[in-house]
Amino acid sequence: MAATQTLPPSLWAATAPPAPPTPPLASSRRADVLVVGAGFTGLSTALHLAEAGAQVCVLEAHEPGWGASGRNGGQVNPTLKHDPDDLVRLYGAAQAEPLIDAVSRSADLVFELIERHRIDCQPVRGGWLQVAYSAREVAGLHARAAQWARRGVATQALDRAAVAARLGTQAFAGGWLDGRAGGIHPLAYTRGLVRAAQGLGVAVHGETQVTGLERQGAQWHATTSTGATVIADQVVLATNGYTGPLWPGLARTLLAANSFIVATQPLEGPAADAILARGETASTSQRLLLYFRKDAQGRLLMGGRGHFADPRGPEDFAHLERSLELLFPHLGPLRYEYRWAGRIAVTHDFMPHVHTPAPGVTMALGYNGRGIALATSMGWHLAARLKGSTGDFPFPVTPMQPIPLHGLQRFYVAAGVAWYSLLDRMA
Repeated sequence: MAATQTLPPSLWAATAPPAPPTPPLASSRRADVLVVGAGFTGLSTALHLAEAGAQVCVLEAHEPGWGASGRNGGQVNPTLKHDPDDLVRLYGAAQAEPLIDAVSRSADLVFELIERHRIDCQPVRGGWLQVAYSAREVAGLHARAAQWARRGVATQALDRAAVAARLGTQAFAGGWLDGRAGGIHPLAYTRGLVRAAQGLGVAVHGETQVTGLERQGAQWHATTSTGATVIADQVVLATNGYTGPLWPGLARTLLAANSFIVATQPLEGPAADAILARGETASTSQRLLLYFRKDAQGRLLMGGRGHFADPRGPEDFAHLERSLELLFPHLGPLRYEYRWAGRIAVTHDFMPHVHTPAPGVTMALGYNGRGIALATSMGWHLAARLKGSTGDFPFPVTPMQPIPLHGLQRFYVAAGVAWYSLLDRMA
């Protein structure tokens, strides 16, 4: 496997299959749909539009997977921050239940795409463990499992012993298992989506930043950093945590928070083998959660919130390494092979956001750390909507609402990290 030269350093960049060619846009072109952003949302939208016969052009400022889609923890979790019963209270059953169903099926779609397009991304569907340190938190997790179970999901409520048997640590009081979930190599999955889309005629161009959008009659004209122009009937903006100033005000509707990840060297021996032995992924129920899993080579990965600024050195990852060693002290001193970070899009209501601010323009972003499953599903549903499907679109379509005092987002993130860290210690 060849390491990429243009992606930021990470485990995934070092171990992914080679990227398919996505040259910069060299000449102006026409498309039915222009997709801005070659991450999970954009590529899934393009792929499913192409399956329906649309001519699609995808433009990416860097290369596909450069943003969150190539830097995340690789967990395929088909959930939202809100529990199903909470969604019913927020939106009413008529709107909430289709949304819940779409979220519940989102991991199925990921693994179906992997199988159908033979994407080499190390898929393992061992389920997701959400675990808690206190008995009070465990009761809440068991209630969450029961809500999903009532909707036909294979869940298990786990006590302390059951969690310890699966995780290989005695640190937690219990939790639950979501059998729908799994893990993948996210950059390899992204590149597989590129290949699948290209195979259906989608034009995917990297190193091509969209610098302007202008409505001319019934069409949109997109100018780019290469000097070429794309004319399209529809435009989809799918830039998530790396949203810039292309559409005024869009970047102010979310907080682009950093998530930091470390990966050990491959581990061997009985103690290492006992950790997530069935291929599960895991995360804690804290407000500032930790998430962890093993990769195909036996490395142990630990991720969590970091400070707002991008990391400058290994010392910025010390909190994750300390957490990992506290959870698994029996492994002894650990050596770390990779450290990296990426930005997730956090919305004020912790829901994915879909906006249609002008005729022919659709924006979809804000997965709050659950992007693999939700963004893939979003792309499938967006494609159906753009092709005029008569079925219900399950995600709420809302007006753009900038977060108040968004210019102080660095302060918000730093204050939130400190506050939630305090609350977690008090829980």
